[in-house]
Amino acid sequence: MTNKQAMKTMSSVLLLPLLVNITVHCGMRSVALAGEKSLAAAYEIISSKQFVDLTHSFSPSTPVWKGFGQATFSAAADPDTGRPYTINKDGFRAFFYSLVGQYGTHVDPPAHFDPNGKTLEQIPLKQMILPLVVFDITPLLKKDPNHALTVGDIKAWEAAHGRVPAGSFAALRTDMSKDWSSDPQRFKRYPFPAWSLQAIKFLYEERGIVANGHESMDTDTTQDLKSESWLLNHGHWQIEVMANLDKVPVTGALIVATWPKPGHGLGFPARAFAILP
Repeated sequence: MTNKQAMKTMSSVLLLPLLVNITVHCGMRSVALAGEKSLAAAYEIISSKQFVDLTHSFSPSTPVWKGFGQATFSAAADPDTGRPYTINKDGFRAFFYSLVGQYGTHVDPPAHFDPNGKTLEQIPLKQMILPLVVFDITPLLKKDPNHALTVGDIKAWEAAHGRVPAGSFAALRTDMSKDWSSDPQRFKRYPFPAWSLQAIKFLYEERGIVANGHESMDTDTTQDLKSESWLLNHGHWQIEVMANLDKVPVTGALIVATWPKPGHGLGFPARAFAILP
């Protein structure tokens, strides 16, 4: 081997670790950039989609279970003088709200029924955005206005739309929400269409859903509250008094469900919306 060849070989040996280091560094940077771009791409996709509000506005006249009573809204006042704050005198104004947690469109955490169950702040954040499936039983209500979703109904739905995905949020469409503002007394009627206990158990135990929701103020068609009691006592949560499920496809959408974070909260008005496919 000549001196010139030896020097070339030595240079290659010395450069190899540097090239490997540069390659690895660039590769890691590419992965990092890909990760950054993936969130940007996800946002670009999501922001281009249609959003549907699944939440009712609420007020002191909102329908509510008679055992809770109506909410009251009043002007927030200076605790020393009792004078309400105004924009003219104070530069701001605020409301004081007095209402039960289960008011309007709201979330029920397990602790609503289970003394050892999770309270609102303990529900995992990742459960607040989920794939959404909708069971539309409005065609069945023509024959039975107080129909309770059955396991047979679910299997018929699956025959048409595929298996209910594990990890999803299951919503029950009854169109009761259309009476919320136009006919509040009818909205508060009893009995009403809802879930059967067998359907609730099937969805959680056999299909692995994370949460459920409905348009009525309660889960059950009967006053024994068996379905609501079972799901809350088994660590699940639900959204009640949902709106606009008639504007959401039966599959393919996402639901985002949010609420305030009171310590040891047993329920609170929620803001839920769907992102359409």
